[in-house]
Amino acid sequence: MMLPTHAVVGLAIATPLLTLAPDLAPAALTGGLLGGIFPDLDLYFGHRKTLHFPTGYVVAALPAAGAALLAPGPITVGLAFFVFGAVAHCRMDRYGGGLELKPWEGTSDRAVYDHARGEWREPKRWIPYDGSPRDLLLLAAVALPLLVVLDDPFRLVVGFALLVGVLYVGLRRWLASLAPVVFGYAPDWLASYVPERYQ
Repeated sequence: MMLPTHAVVGLAIATPLLTLAPDLAPAALTGGLLGGIFPDLDLYFGHRKTLHFPTGYVVAALPAAGAALLAPGPITVGLAFFVFGAVAHCRMDRYGGGLELKPWEGTSDRAVYDHARGEWREPKRWIPYDGSPRDLLLLAAVALPLLVVLDDPFRLVVGFALLVGVLYVGLRRWLASLAPVVFGYAPDWLASYVPERYQ
């Protein structure tokens, strides 16, 4: 799924703390947002493998939740929701499309790498691909209620994510066609860093 969807879901996971522990809600929201984004920082170096740990984040969630419950504070709560956001991110990538430049073609059997099993997990394609209309529908379904319940700066983040998501969905197929052309002009020293799917 697209990054705006991951980011907004990370925020949504932390939103109950607005009621349950309002003083800790900003830390939880920040953690959830960053955790929802973090795995995709590997976009250009081993995407969905280098920073995606579908089993590892789940295992880390237990002690992180325990620490937040036993010693609630901005750091422990923020860290716990960071891990929860990363767990959701990896799970969502499994429910999306494959790891390919044009995932609507359905040719890839790689959704996310499971380091614990030492193998790629196959995409379920419930959301056919990142930037699909169904991806945008999920983003909107999560983002619109958050626009009502969150205050700034988180409301601004949600609004920005929704705007980026709409633009990305509109341009998704065009960008996939453009990528090989643009990266074809990459100098030799940079070519080794260009993901194989863009070549």
